[in-house]
Amino acid sequence: MSEELILLDFWSSPFTARVRIALREKGLEFKSVDEDLLGSKSQLLLETNPVHKQVPVLIHNGKPVCESTIIVQYIDEVWRDKAAPLMPSDPYERANARFWADYIDRKSASNCWSRSLVRKPFFGGDIFGFVDVSLVPFSCRFYTLEKCGNFSMADECPKLISWAKRCMERESVSRSLPDQYKVYDFVMGLQKK
Repeated sequence: MSEELILLDFWSSPFTARVRIALREKGLEFKSVDEDLLGSKSQLLLETNPVHKQVPVLIHNGKPVCESTIIVQYIDEVWRDKAAPLMPSDPYERANARFWADYIDRKSASNCWSRSLVRKPFFGGDIFGFVDVSLVPFSCRFYTLEKCGNFSMADECPKLISWAKRCMERESVSRSLPDQYKVYDFVMGLQKK
């Protein structure tokens, strides 16, 4: 059976980057459809995410799945046999991963960055996983934070920077994240408007 995967995307969104990373970790082919989030939203986006009307939306064989962390978990469950799992197998560790992903979304990633939570190669230990997928898309904003805040991430959060560099060594991450300088230019352009 052929799988049709369409991602309603926005190039600089850390939330759509999560989904791109998860799809690539599983080795899945997908079609990315860029949305114009600064203009009018497409009819497809409005139909597939009528509640929030925002990206990302993963359309799998015509069925939409919304919200980035939910989509990442969906990908991990549906394609459980493709590549290493993103979620831990242990229920307690899985609950912890969900807690941290929720914390990243609710408390803002900047709070996570300042705490430098990484004590092992990845948040889940020795294996790249769900929490890494949830947080690493924000790393392409480090340069913008440094420029706007006049500080050095490497000085303030060295463990976090080391972790981000390890993540960037993964093809799924390096192919999914936008260039940090393009993000900075985009943010500066928004501020001028």
